[in-house]
Amino acid sequence: MKFIKKNIVNGLFIALLLVIVFVPDAKALLIRGLMEIGLYSPSIAEFPKAAMDLSGIKFQDAKGNAIDLGNLKGKVIFLNFWATWCPPCRAEMPSINKLYQKFKDDKNVVFIFADADGDLEKSVKFMTNRKYEMPVFKVTSTIPDQIFSGALPTTVIFDKQGRLSFRHEGIANYADKKIVDFLNKLKVSD
Repeated sequence: MKFIKKNIVNGLFIALLLVIVFVPDAKALLIRGLMEIGLYSPSIAEFPKAAMDLSGIKFQDAKGNAIDLGNLKGKVIFLNFWATWCPPCRAEMPSINKLYQKFKDDKNVVFIFADADGDLEKSVKFMTNRKYEMPVFKVTSTIPDQIFSGALPTTVIFDKQGRLSFRHEGIANYADKKIVDFLNKLKVSD
C-alpha cells in the first residue's frame, strides 16, 4: 500500500512540474506568487544624466496611430517590451496594469507596451481577454541596444528630458511603491 501511495505522490509531483514547465500561464502564476512574497522587487539605480536622442524611435497602435519617442519630450515615458508567450511577461502584467491604472489619466506620463511577438492583433487580443487596458504598440523602427537588446521582459523609463532613468531586464513587481514614487519624482524634476 505504501508503494502505491508513493508512486501516486511522485506521479502528481511530476505532472505538476510538467504543467509548470509547458503551460505559460501556470509558470506565470508561480512567478506571480513569488512576486507577491517580495521577490522580484525592482532596484532603482542612478543612471548618468545624459540625454538620448529618442527621435525616430517609433511605435504604432492597432488603430494605426503612430508615436515617436522624440515627440514626447516633457513627459515621463514607461516603455515595456513583452510577448504573449513569455511567462515572466505574463507574470508581471498584473503589477504593470496596477501601475498603469494609477497613472493612466496623468498627461505627464506615457505608457507604451511594445509587442515583441510581431503580431499586434494577437497581443491586443491577449490584453483584452485578460481585461488589461494598457496600450499595446508594435515597433516600427530600429531600437537602440541600450534601450532593448532582446531580453524579455525589458522595461525602461525616460525622464522628461529624454534621459534614460531606469532599465530592467527580467521580471519585476511594478506595483511596488518604489516605482510609483520614482515616477512621481520624475514628473516634477527637471
